[in-house]
Amino acid sequence: MISILSRLMLACLLLPFTWAAARAQGVSLPELNSSIPGHQGATYFDLAKMIVPDLAAGDDGFYKGSTPIEMRHILGGDEGGSPPETISLPNAAVLAIKAGGKDRLAMLFDLGQAQDSAEGFAVLALYDLADKPKLLDTVNVGTDQNTYFRDPGKLALGPGDDALITMSTHFNSNQGYVDTILIQVLGDRFEPIDQINTFDENVCAYKRTQDLSFQAPGDERPYAAIKVTVTDATMPSGESCEEPAPATASRDISVTYRWDEAKSRYIKDSDAFEKLSAENEKRF
Repeated sequence: MISILSRLMLACLLLPFTWAAARAQGVSLPELNSSIPGHQGATYFDLAKMIVPDLAAGDDGFYKGSTPIEMRHILGGDEGGSPPETISLPNAAVLAIKAGGKDRLAMLFDLGQAQDSAEGFAVLALYDLADKPKLLDTVNVGTDQNTYFRDPGKLALGPGDDALITMSTHFNSNQGYVDTILIQVLGDRFEPIDQINTFDENVCAYKRTQDLSFQAPGDERPYAAIKVTVTDATMPSGESCEEPAPATASRDISVTYRWDEAKSRYIKDSDAFEKLSAENEKRF
């Protein structure tokens, strides 16, 4: 028979897996006019209008509006593009998260891009739905043409906190550019942890991909360490091409972020991703 002490030890060992599994719900794309579960008097459209006050349903199934509310860019400074003169929004991505031990709702609105801008304007919004829906924070997370939550969307940092993962991207005929941003919520405010740039190629002779994976393997307090790994893989196509085919290759490039209590932010243990970005720029 398992003793009470053994049961307690087992429970402690399983705790990180328990809270991670309990919050495995992913990103959804509900109709904007649908009711928010548990809040029958409010819709996702009500939340969207807190971002674009003149948003209205159009005849084509899209929601039309003009200028969004003022907000900063998640990376600070002069980063980010401008929203288009007319917003045409089909839907928004929704993700339930934990922040500071409280239930919060994150929504991502890709508003498109201005005619003279190379970057899109994508709003990440944080809501408190405990009573009457309340907008807590907004940031522009657009760094390229199209912006999404990147799978898995969120990463549990502890029983009461999640990090968010967004990505901005564009593709041409044989190249894909992806900017991934890892984001923490502190005091109901979005704060960047890091930006990670990756680059894919698919040409006649070979395919080269740079895929990301995310782990929070420990149970450090107040926030678990985050390990991010880029798997840089090259696979020859076997086709007869003008350019020579490279050899099959694969390498993992990992960076671990740990919470620094004195600086009140995550600190990374290397500049490996900056070096990778510099290598990729030479291949553009």
